Amino acid sequence: MTAALRRSDCGEVHGDAGSRAAYSADASNYRRIPLAVVLPRERQQVLNTLAVCRRLGAPVTSRGAGTSTSGQAVGSGVVIDFSRWFNRLLALDPAARTATVQPGIVLDDLQRAAARHGLIFGADPSTHSRCTLGGMIGNNACGSHSVAWGRTAENVVELEVVTYRGTVLRLGEMTRAEIDEAVAAGGDRGELIAALHRLAEGNLATLRTELGRFPRQVSGYALEQLLPERRFNLARALVGSEGTLALILSATVRLVAPPPARALVVLGYQDACAAADAVPGLLEHRLLALEGLDQALTDIVTRPETRQAIDTLPRARAWLFAELGGTEEELPARAAELASAARRTAGFTSSEVVTDPARARQLWRIREDGAGLATRLPGGAEAWPGWEDAAVPPAQLGSYLRQFTELLQQHGLQGAVYGHFGEGCLHVRVNFDFSTGHGTAVFRAFVTDAAKLVAAHGGSLSGEHGDGQARSELLSLMYGPDVIALFMQFKAAWDPDNGLNPGMIVDPLPVDGNLRVSPHRTPLPLTTVFPFHADDGDFAKATRRCVGVGRCRTATPGSGGVMCPSYRVTGDEKDSTRGRARLLYEMTQGEVITDGWRSAEVRDALDLCLSCKGCSTDCPVGVDMATYKSEFLHHHYRRRLRPASHYTMGWLPLLSRAAAHAPRLVNAVTASRLAPAVKRLGGIAAEREVPRFADRTFLSWFRTRSAQGDGRRGPVVLWADSFNNHFTPEVLRAGVEVLEHAGYTVQVPDGTQCCGLTWITTGQLGVARRIARRTVAALAPLTRDGVPVVGLEPSCTAALRSDLTELLDGDAEARALADSTRTLAELLVHHTPGWQPPRIAARAISQTHCHQHATSGFGADSTLLAGMGVTNSVLDSGCCGLAGNFGFERGHYDVSVAAGEEVLLPAVRAADPDTVVLADGFSCRTQIAQQTERSGTHLAQLIARALPAARS
Repeated sequence: MTAALRRSDCGEVHGDAGSRAAYSADASNYRRIPLAVVLPRERQQVLNTLAVCRRLGAPVTSRGAGTSTSGQAVGSGVVIDFSRWFNRLLALDPAARTATVQPGIVLDDLQRAAARHGLIFGADPSTHSRCTLGGMIGNNACGSHSVAWGRTAENVVELEVVTYRGTVLRLGEMTRAEIDEAVAAGGDRGELIAALHRLAEGNLATLRTELGRFPRQVSGYALEQLLPERRFNLARALVGSEGTLALILSATVRLVAPPPARALVVLGYQDACAAADAVPGLLEHRLLALEGLDQALTDIVTRPETRQAIDTLPRARAWLFAELGGTEEELPARAAELASAARRTAGFTSSEVVTDPARARQLWRIREDGAGLATRLPGGAEAWPGWEDAAVPPAQLGSYLRQFTELLQQHGLQGAVYGHFGEGCLHVRVNFDFSTGHGTAVFRAFVTDAAKLVAAHGGSLSGEHGDGQARSELLSLMYGPDVIALFMQFKAAWDPDNGLNPGMIVDPLPVDGNLRVSPHRTPLPLTTVFPFHADDGDFAKATRRCVGVGRCRTATPGSGGVMCPSYRVTGDEKDSTRGRARLLYEMTQGEVITDGWRSAEVRDALDLCLSCKGCSTDCPVGVDMATYKSEFLHHHYRRRLRPASHYTMGWLPLLSRAAAHAPRLVNAVTASRLAPAVKRLGGIAAEREVPRFADRTFLSWFRTRSAQGDGRRGPVVLWADSFNNHFTPEVLRAGVEVLEHAGYTVQVPDGTQCCGLTWITTGQLGVARRIARRTVAALAPLTRDGVPVVGLEPSCTAALRSDLTELLDGDAEARALADSTRTLAELLVHHTPGWQPPRIAARAISQTHCHQHATSGFGADSTLLAGMGVTNSVLDSGCCGLAGNFGFERGHYDVSVAAGEEVLLPAVRAADPDTVVLADGFSCRTQIAQQTERSGTHLAQLIARALPAARS
């Protein structure tokens, strides 16, 4: 298959085990291993792919971002991924308010282009930062603002599609005259239109009474769009068909003008059912959105930034987020009127009108992250999709939710509810147990009963996510035999060979087949070094923590947080956190990837992971790929020769101690004609400059000086990290000056201590554990007495806080060290009462180290800088790209620099000469120094320069 696709110019073709594993799942419960993956770059390659598949009898599955929760983006044949290359904006007409796009374009990319003309695309699912228009069309996605702007179907003007048999059609509204003309012209197009027109004309009553009964009736095919009063709109009839009828080549969509201002009204209720009861009355207030979430969802959140936003919500057990649009002048009165109306509804507790855009974004993020947050219940149990998309008419929502809650209890299940309350569409993830036969049987029984419950309330099994394998088998519980027969006729007219996404909607696959977790598969017995307590010590369970929501696939920093720098550079699924997690999970199953820890496919997928730890915080379910990578590398290279960089970069702290005896000689060699050979032997990128060792280490300086200041606040340990100690001792010296000015007596542990970070990131966990034990023992006498430990290098501070407790699982002294560790800003802001920072009238831009982002955040730093009078702008830049050893390793230079060039490096170059470039991380400062003409400044240096002693 792969060879035939390559011979026929189908684009980028992959048939290796790693690629097949990466595309084996979407965001659903299902897992199917494809024969091959094709990434077309142009229209003709899509046609060529279909021709090969037709000739060889292989089914085809279309895929966008792979965020589908129902299993329609995975298949056992050829998967066509439109997102990587077939993703251009073809045209945008502001006057007509339309845009023409290729199916792989990400919604946010379209939104940015439209925003330049004051327009937006109305449908906005929570996955807007990575979902594609093709996927939205496939599922008839809706999002939060469908109350105002409708589903994707209402926003599609025209589609250009190709059938499995290769017929290319342009679809839209058709008059009777146009239908007659097309039928008379004959050919494949004429025959198809004739068949569809006959289907509609012969079943007008059924189409009018059974389909399109309320806005969120998405399940099945949209045959109501064939009605004459709907102008026989074949484009809209194709929306929601889940890739079973034709492949999209281009789409022309409608754009709308958003209101000039918005206000968010947060309404608290006693429970989710009371909130549901209030919906019909609130809809009378011309809302843009009406979203709901239950306390069961917010209880799951542990991420500090999101937790802080949740803690400021009005006191309640459930909330409605009601958004109003209009002019700034009219919104306060309308918001007050809405809050007043809510107060008259049963179960109302409190309200808040949010006009600050930053706070509104924080609150909306809680809702947007729901699909990921809800995958772990408060007790730690896994929760799964499978019944997260049902919709009922809003007037029935309260009744449905009460009976649905009872149904969960009857089956011994739990779930956190959230969703589009304004249109009666609920999302809930349920703690199904797919690891046992009994648990799988409970799943099947529950979804069957739930389907009957939805049908009894006049609802739809799917409200925006499509049927897929999750619900297609259940459609006969929602629709009568006559409607099911019409669906089958519709599919047969478009795809008589059943070559496009078979098993979806008609002739369905069983709802409990192809499950990602199955009692019929026994994972490999893999013993780990890290304990993985949050996943019961089960590495397979840790890797399947990734449920596929794809937040790691964002194209720009900020929208996805720090993660995933390498994916943003390459756009390759295997370089996303999700892709890597998929391969690791398949490694644990031993079916596609068969050689366990020795897998070359997994090694290659992890190669471009920067170990930035951004995913540990930014991933809604806390996938920590840096830890997974360290674990894998430890086993992969155990008792084997490692890459040269593992010996040079991994053992850098030890090598640096040797270099400290003759730093000038070492610097001369690394800057001489021998440098290329030295780099080559050390596995270092030829393009990288080797940092210069300082003439004198910080430790050498510190142990020959006398303490300054009065020391009235008592002792503090300054962690002398290897990077600053050997390369930039001036940073640690500045730290001493600041701490002494603040009234501390600075201590440094005897000997030379190390957090073991470089050994951890290179997977040398045995060495790292020995070093960790030595470090913990050296600091234990101090941390037992409550002496704080201050780190100036964020990566080392993060290691002391998190990695050492994991390596030394259960060690009370390691936990004490973690609890005692502070950043400089944290110590000065939160633990040094009465200290006033020096004033400095300066402007600054700051780069938050990715490990600091993942562990402590930048809040204390911002408070300290504001107290100093510094006007600071925190760059939304993600990782600097150097990331410790990553950017120095051979083969990583281009990705490293490209990651830095996304935001950080251009921002540094564009900054005014008198703007301070703040960067606490040694890697960040090194990247800045090597790629720009500027240098980075540590926060300690900025403060020290402003101290009275420094000015005298």
